[in-house]
Amino acid sequence: MRLGRFRWWHIDEVLPIEADLFGAEKWSAGMFWNELANGHFYLVATDDDGAVLGYAGLTVSPPDEAWVQNVAVRRDAQRRGIGRLLLEALLAEAARRGARSTLLEVAADNAPAQRLYAGYGFEPIGVRRGYYQPSNTDALVMQRNED
Repeated sequence: MRLGRFRWWHIDEVLPIEADLFGAEKWSAGMFWNELANGHFYLVATDDDGAVLGYAGLTVSPPDEAWVQNVAVRRDAQRRGIGRLLLEALLAEAARRGARSTLLEVAADNAPAQRLYAGYGFEPIGVRRGYYQPSNTDALVMQRNED
């Protein structure tokens, strides 16, 4: 498995992963294009043949705040540590860019993801009611501060 920069040519391969994992709340190709066009930091995890196993994104807001945009791992590649590696790489990039605080939103009903984030020092700080549409699922806002 390799981590590398997410490039425009990965978009077509991540769209089926998005659809499988997030259903009606999936990101569109245009959303990924926008993230890349705006220079946000995105990574892909690929297998030895170059197939995408997972991806993750980070937005850094100067002077010292970062937002994890997404962390997604293909279902057949889950439980192999790929999500952890992607998250660790995002956190390292946030630190490299001087972020003192990193935030994210996670579905309130996604306990496994919440446990992953808590293991990296993220703590709940709020709820965004009905954030995920069209399911109207709440998002838990979590934050991690650098010491």
